[in-house]
Amino acid sequence: MRSADAHDDALRAAVQILEDDGYAAITIEGVAARSGVAKSTIYRWWSSKAELVMEAYGHLVAERMPMPDSDRLVEDLTTFVTALYRVAEHPARVRALRGLMAEAQLDPVFAEAFRGWVQSRRDVLAAVFTRAVDRGEVPAGLDVDHAVDLVFGPFWYRLLVEHLPVDPAEAPAHVRRLLRGLSDAPPQS
Repeated sequence: MRSADAHDDALRAAVQILEDDGYAAITIEGVAARSGVAKSTIYRWWSSKAELVMEAYGHLVAERMPMPDSDRLVEDLTTFVTALYRVAEHPARVRALRGLMAEAQLDPVFAEAFRGWVQSRRDVLAAVFTRAVDRGEVPAGLDVDHAVDLVFGPFWYRLLVEHLPVDPAEAPAHVRRLLRGLSDAPPQS
């Protein structure tokens, strides 16, 4: 088995276990058994279960939600938010995300890896907003970090609290409300 193939097999196995059984069920031994990759090889590539899982989930989410770049903020945000909200169509993914968030609150080692993954997703949106600032679609003083929070906040809140559904059909309306709010925002001081 080629090294790149083995690497990909281990990542796929980690995601399968995560989505089937949750983070707590993942062991290096289980990933090795499911992937056919030697346990020693997995330990050589990843120093912890947390690093393995977050790299695996990071690759998967990047494939499912690539960076949109249509040269129009409304289209890019609608594409991104719709894809983000589509997680609700997959109960195993919802359980996995809730489990990852919970684990990040309980395990400081995992929290570090989780924050790295979250930042990688934030970076995608930050680039979308930065390009929009450069094109003059939003005020030059836009607080990009806050704008990113405004996108992810409703998603995570609804996903975790379950007071309202995460519905991909609502993404365009959510984006329109967000953009109205950003256009009215005073420049950052």
